[in-house]
Parts: sequence; structure tokens; C-alpha cells
Amino acid sequence: MTVPPGRRERKKAATRQKIADAALRLFLERGYEAVGIRDVAAEADVAVTTLFAHFASKEALVFEQDEDFEQRLAQAVTGRAPHAPLIPALRREMHALVRHCTADGAAPIWRMIDASSALREYEESMRLRHAEALAAAIAADLDLALTTTACRTIAKFVVDAHSLAREAADPQAAVDEIFRMIEAAWEVASPARRA
Repeated sequence: MTVPPGRRERKKAATRQKIADAALRLFLERGYEAVGIRDVAAEADVAVTTLFAHFASKEALVFEQDEDFEQRLAQAVTGRAPHAPLIPALRREMHALVRHCTADGAAPIWRMIDASSALREYEESMRLRHAEALAAAIAADLDLALTTTACRTIAKFVVDAHSLAREAADPQAAVDEIFRMIEAAWEVASPARRA
């Protein structure tokens, strides 16, 4: 049973969201490069130190759901039923993540990211971190018994599916197409198939 967050946690989450919303609003209105940290803090009516208590960098303000993304992928591995197949669980989660990032109103955000070298570099480092976290979750599943290389490869394919699908004309169809290839790679890597 999950315990609901206490008052302090709710207040922290509300402050974090208020900062992220203010940052995004300013970035979209004025342009990412034209907005400074002090501008965001003033717009959110918080101290700069408060902003940095919630976000490590200006780039992190754009990717405020970064930790959630990473946790959801890991949860797709660790939260599935015993002996349930891995790849379908990851596919379902990726469909949900891609639906979120391609929802109405997301296009201007992705255009802003694509136009900024700092944001593209941050996104790339984020994807590498997500892939490592997902690989660790896959490797920790004793039922899977894969090599480190296989875990890291499958994880990288899954994480990269997100950016490839969001750029496609039909993102959901792209997820299915990409996951057919991931499934084929999984079949090759799976110890049960090699035995």
C-alpha cells in the first residue's frame, strides 16, 4: 500500500511544479537563450537558491519530468508480474511515454529543444543516464540472466525508441515498429533462446 505524501512533500512538489511551469512559459515566450535563472525565479516568486534546490541546472527546468521517465522505465521491468515477458511491458510503457510527449502543446517544446545545442546535449546525456538505469533494472532481474552488454544494448534501444517515435509522423506506429526490432534483438540475446 502506498502512503500518500505528507503536507511537506506536497508543498515541495507544488513549488517544483510552479518553478517548472514558470520556466516553460518564459522559455516559450522569449526563447530559451533569452531567459536567465533569475528571470525564472522572479516569475515563480521564489529565491534562486530555492530554484536550485529543485533543479540542478537551467536545462533541467525544460526536462522537469526526467526522473519520472527514468523511474517509469525501471518500474516497467521491476513491477511486472513474475515471469511476465519483459519487452511487452517496456512497449506498453513506451507507448504511454510517447503519448505524453506528443500530446497537444508539446510540439513547441520539442522545437525549442531542437533549436538549442545546450538542450540537445542535455537530452543526450539524460538518455544515456536513462539507458544505464534501465540496464541496471534489467540486469537485476535474476529471471532474465543476460550479459551486461545485452542489458545495456536492449536498454539503449528502448530509450532511443522514445526520441525516434516522437519524431515520426505516426508516433504510436513507430513505437510498434521499433519494438518489433527490439523484440528480434531480445530473441537473440535471451539465454533461454540460445540454450
